Amino acid sequence: MKARTRGVLLGGAAAVLAAFFTAACLDLPAFGTDRHPYGDRAVAAALAHRTANTVSAVNFDLRALDTLGEQSILFVTVLGSTLLLRLARDEHREPPRTERALPTTRLFGAVLLPVALVTGVYVVAHGQLTPGGGFQGGVVLATALHLAYLAADYRVLERVRPLAALDTADALAALSFTALGLAALAAGGAFLENALPLGTFNTITSGGTVPLLNLAVGIEVGSGLIVLLAHFLDQAVEITEPQEEAR
Repeated sequence: MKARTRGVLLGGAAAVLAAFFTAACLDLPAFGTDRHPYGDRAVAAALAHRTANTVSAVNFDLRALDTLGEQSILFVTVLGSTLLLRLARDEHREPPRTERALPTTRLFGAVLLPVALVTGVYVVAHGQLTPGGGFQGGVVLATALHLAYLAADYRVLERVRPLAALDTADALAALSFTALGLAALAAGGAFLENALPLGTFNTITSGGTVPLLNLAVGIEVGSGLIVLLAHFLDQAVEITEPQEEAR
C-alpha cells in the first residue's frame, strides 16, 4: 500500500472518529451540574447485581467488554516484549553476579515481601467488595515478588520467579476472561453478561461473574508484569555487566 493511500485511509478514519467524539461531547452534562444519569444507573445496577464496589461492577459487569480490551493490551505488550527481547542465535547472556544488599534492605524486603503478597491476594479476592480489584492487586503481587530482588540479588529473584509457569498463567487468565463471556452466550445471554447466581450482598461470593473476571484480570496482570519486567531486567544485566568488567 502506498504512503498516499495509507494517509487517505488514516485521514478518513480520523474524521469519522472525530465526528462521533464531538457529537458525544456535545451531549455531555454541563460542568457543575447535579445531573449524573450514568452514575445513578451504575450504582443501582451494582446494588441489583450484589456488587458492593460500584467500580468493579462497572469494570467487570456493565462495561466488561471494555475491560477485556484493556487486559488484552497488556497481554499483547507482554507477547511483543517476549518476541522482541528474546536472545538471537548469535547472542548469549552472561550470568548475573551475586550482590550483597545492606542489612537494613534485606530486613525490609524479608518483612515486607510476605505482607505485600497477602495484601495483593486480598485486593484481588475482595475487589467486588472493597476498593481495588484485579488490576491493582496484580500490580501489588508483581511488586511483592520483586522485593526479593531488592532484599537479595537477581539470582534470588530468578529462583523464585518461574517464568514458564507465569507465561502459561498469563495466557490462560487472558483466555478465561473471554471464555466466561462465551459461557454467558452459551447460556442464552449476552457476551460477558453476569449470568451466575448473584449470591448475598457484601459477601465474598456475591457479584456473580464479577469475582471470576476480577480473578482472571488479577492473575493476568500479575503474571504479565512479572514476565514483562523479567525481559527488561535480563536486558539490563546483559548490557551493564560487560561495561562494568571493562572498567
